Amino acid sequence: MLLIPCPYCGERPEIEFSYGGEAHIARPQNPASLSDTQWAEFLFMRGNQKGAFRERWIHTHGCRRWFNMLRDTTSHEIYAVYKIGAPKPPAPGEKPAAAKKPATRARKGASK
Repeated sequence: MLLIPCPYCGERPEIEFSYGGEAHIARPQNPASLSDTQWAEFLFMRGNQKGAFRERWIHTHGCRRWFNMLRDTTSHEIYAVYKIGAPKPPAPGEKPAAAKKPATRARKGASK
């Protein structure tokens, strides 16, 4: 049995969880403007890669919260579990994402 480390409750057996599909899929800004083909692409077309893959899971029989998991689809090894909205951890062999610089605000009275 696979033990999944819920970021809220700790490690629990896989039977407490439900798979939610590929993680980090952005919803279209204006779904009504999409053609049927574009809408079908958004709804049904997902990556199905072999190896490290970012997925959404819900702790159905526990805290009932969604979270993301970076898991190897061939060996079921779990590389990382992280909360929704947290930065993506790098997959094995992947470079870490560059940190975004905070936006700077013009100081009051600064010359232009």
